[in-house]
Amino acid sequence: MQHPAVPELAHTTTRPIHWLATAAALAAVVAGSAFLQPDPANAAQPGSEPSSKTAAAPAPVQAPDPATVTYPIACGSVKPVVKKKATGDLDGDGRPETVAVVHCAAGSGTPPDGVYVVTRATEGKPRVVATLVDPKDRQNVSDFAVRDGVITATLLGYSSPNVPSCCPDIEDEAKWQWKDGTFARSTPAGAHSV
Repeated sequence: MQHPAVPELAHTTTRPIHWLATAAALAAVVAGSAFLQPDPANAAQPGSEPSSKTAAAPAPVQAPDPATVTYPIACGSVKPVVKKKATGDLDGDGRPETVAVVHCAAGSGTPPDGVYVVTRATEGKPRVVATLVDPKDRQNVSDFAVRDGVITATLLGYSSPNVPSCCPDIEDEAKWQWKDGTFARSTPAGAHSV
């Protein structure tokens, strides 16, 4: 509160001209900042020459679409179906591969699965480059994943041809990893049979 003995100061009362001057100054600052932009930032390694041109980053490579591939599976009059899929760079070349779990489209029952690695050539259509599980082995795949270049799956199978297809009685954990030009299979620790 102001003491009544002190006269009112001129700068304590705002007038429309004060608001107009403030708005004009603010508009000038905003307009000036639109014209005065800093140079784009370029990350550089120590000791490297600064670049006057900014290089565009390469576009990420798409993983191959497993629906566009012909699989080495005999389905007769029905077509193969991609049951599960996962992608990842399996061989360390910087391009993702797709791992597909495929079986024949059956109206009922439990058709066996095949597990295939699909890659895309630098030019051309995606293709199967490896069969990890052959449908002829009468196995089904569950708990399927690709992480850090490693493919893991739980394989459900049968101890004999007499075991009905509805009720697999063997469970096997499998792991594949690219080593020395091939997908090497191993059994993870803690794997067990039913």
